Amino acid sequence: MSKQDEELFPAKPMAQLRIYAWSPNDPPADYAGLIKVGQTTKADVNARIRESQGQMQQAYTLHVNELAERDDGTIFRDTDVRRRLVSKGFENPIFGSAREWMRCTPDDVLTAITELRTGALLSGTHHETFRMRPEQADAVDKTMAYYDSIWAEDRHAVPRFLWNAKMRFGKTFASYQLAKKMGARRILAVTFKPAVEDAWQTDLESHADFDGWQYLSKATGGTPDEMDHDRPLVYFGSFQDMLGRDKHTGLIKPKNEWIHTTPWDLVIFDEYHFGAWRESAKELFEGEDEKVAKKELAAEYHDGLGAFDEELDELGNDEDQFLPISTRAYLYLSGTPFKALATGEFIEEQIFNWTYTDEQRAKQHYTAAHPGEWNPYGALPEMRLFTYQMPDELVSVASKGEFDEFDLNAFFEATGAGDAAAFVHKTDVQKWLDIIRGAHLPTQLDAMRMGTRPPFPYSDARLLPYVQHSFWFLPTVASCHAMRNLLAERQNVHWHDYTVLTVAGADAGIGLDALPPVRETIKDGQSTKTITMSCGKLTTGVTVRQWSAILMLRNLTSPETYFQAAFRVQSPWSIKNPNGDDPNEELVLKPACFVFDFAPTRALRQISDYGIGLSPEEANPEQAVQELVQFLPVLAYDGSNMTQVDAGGILDIAMSGTSATLLARKWESAILVNVDNDTLRRIMNSEDAMQAVMNIEGFRALGSAIFETVVNKSEQIAATKKEHGEDLTPKEKKELSAEEKDYKSKRKKIQEKLVKFATRIPAFMYLTDFRENTLQDVITKLEPDLFKAVTGLTVIDFNLLVSLGVFNATQMNQAVFAFRRYEDSSLSYTGIESHQGLRHYGLYDTVVAVDQPD
Repeated sequence: MSKQDEELFPAKPMAQLRIYAWSPNDPPADYAGLIKVGQTTKADVNARIRESQGQMQQAYTLHVNELAERDDGTIFRDTDVRRRLVSKGFENPIFGSAREWMRCTPDDVLTAITELRTGALLSGTHHETFRMRPEQADAVDKTMAYYDSIWAEDRHAVPRFLWNAKMRFGKTFASYQLAKKMGARRILAVTFKPAVEDAWQTDLESHADFDGWQYLSKATGGTPDEMDHDRPLVYFGSFQDMLGRDKHTGLIKPKNEWIHTTPWDLVIFDEYHFGAWRESAKELFEGEDEKVAKKELAAEYHDGLGAFDEELDELGNDEDQFLPISTRAYLYLSGTPFKALATGEFIEEQIFNWTYTDEQRAKQHYTAAHPGEWNPYGALPEMRLFTYQMPDELVSVASKGEFDEFDLNAFFEATGAGDAAAFVHKTDVQKWLDIIRGAHLPTQLDAMRMGTRPPFPYSDARLLPYVQHSFWFLPTVASCHAMRNLLAERQNVHWHDYTVLTVAGADAGIGLDALPPVRETIKDGQSTKTITMSCGKLTTGVTVRQWSAILMLRNLTSPETYFQAAFRVQSPWSIKNPNGDDPNEELVLKPACFVFDFAPTRALRQISDYGIGLSPEEANPEQAVQELVQFLPVLAYDGSNMTQVDAGGILDIAMSGTSATLLARKWESAILVNVDNDTLRRIMNSEDAMQAVMNIEGFRALGSAIFETVVNKSEQIAATKKEHGEDLTPKEKKELSAEEKDYKSKRKKIQEKLVKFATRIPAFMYLTDFRENTLQDVITKLEPDLFKAVTGLTVIDFNLLVSLGVFNATQMNQAVFAFRRYEDSSLSYTGIESHQGLRHYGLYDTVVAVDQPD
């Protein structure tokens, strides 16, 4: 495997953490009645126990050997088990550095494990002592410095600051640290998404830095009158519930008056999108039935969404009008604040950025700066985006838009419901299923001709571990049901190994209610294989650690929505200190995650918009995208080659549907020429054809005999294999293999020379002015002298080779079309029209109409 392949397809470790408990059969007096509780990722627990005993091997009884994993993929440790036992009153005598011994029975250990696995919490609070990561400290320091600078000018001013931070930044913990640094006593945290309350409460009540602080919300109950005014208070609530107005009076709801009369020290707006959230949320659930979509939106953003939506529109998205609150400062938190950044709502000194790129760069730098130490970013997987150009036979079924893009919604359109649901283009969807598992015959034949097999998700051995648990994002409820039904059919036996979870429609549950069946089916993630299908559910605010790949099978217009869904698979999955003897060790079970997209132009436009949107101050868009793709490699399959695309290529594709690199690869593709035995024999049987070929650069050095050698040897070897088969001796097999290698090498040389000739054709196309004529006509009738000057072949020679089928007309048409479109779009981007009034493109042997603007 090449170094690039190792980077793109890192090996996916397979390991499980286990809790074990044992006691010596003949214990010393001090150890009588004690049982040792430990942990390991070794498959053989006994080997770990013998290893821990060192040279003092002794007979023992293994009492407990249990998985230390919960159904959601999280793990608990031997320290958690022992702490749980101590909280239940069992003794933990410490002998020097040996802390693993407990005075209890094996049943007591099993009970503690069961409690931890099923969600029983450790007793006590404020037991966490971890410090802020460098970027969290930077966010706090930069925000505090900005607040201080504003207050220095005007002590009554109310500064506003934005944290543009992707998920897993640790915004709740860092926000509390900012409040602490400010000396804040009254903190109001407000969000559009009430589901995030758990993180706000847990961080406050579990960390030692906030011991003595109070937490209140609608869920916890309690009123301001009941709180201790001598201790810091955090009140959490939703925009919709707390800050809406009474519809009849237009006044603040009486129950919320205290919020507006309280002098707050810090108001935190969580998930701050203010305008963008509405459009992206509606797009996310547009595939659901109308009633379900409304319920999903209500669950996602609280049932006061409708009224809040109206009020927000009336007030022009101005929170100063909408939130008559007294506060010293505002803090805004959002992972996708594109609108706020693009409109200049916050200037550079008011923004702290922590993007996916920053996260991955920190991961890389930490490893280099602290070799051998535990990397706090180490478990955050790097994303890869793979885009696939579908064969023309599928694209023609559903294409639309400026670049004749593969319309995913149209392709996966379905009718009916439940078991009666079926795809409108069922036969073509079946072909797509065959393609992604490498079983589509035309694609296989093309791969054989190219000598390489493209990495399709469900066929490449390097990708298979990552699609063990995948998320398929489809357009509608009907398409989810239709896909489930199709996968279950007899011809799709390959897919029967996977448990298909259909998380779509009212029956799947609303909001987080759809999650438990998924976790229950995936279990620990090691011994199961699943495909979760959704058209909106579970794409926000959930973590399923075992998901390692997402297949984008629907149209999404906003980069916020696209990446919100894509980042579902970027959740970390790891085991820290797997053997219990090295706190700096972490076994990362998901080093990478994958996004597979089958509408390349649309996908790369999202990458472009996302990269530019995160860096609106960057004058050079290519630089903004380069920053992103440095840690988010993009590979594009164009029907023949899989090519890694750089930032310039991404912008090219976003503009014109292709890139210069991919275009060049099209003209270097072996698919353009035919070098099978029949074609070679036709050349051999024509003296003029042989002479024509010899006029192509490089062929004279090969000699005319090469054609006869390839044809004769290949036919002889095929006949020998057919006649003798398994009767061949090892020596004969070796000789035959050498002969086979020789003729294949010679056929490859013929192919390379013909392809090299084909690469001259784009230069000829660029120089000629005849755009509406077929290339064949231009070559043969209009500019034969120019053709000979550029390619070295006369029109008569070229015509003869075309008639013998040396050049593949279908593939040539595609390559010519891609060149014409790219040339025109590149020029139009600079304000130049390549040829005024152009109404048709002349391809190789046909003509197609040019889309005219309305």
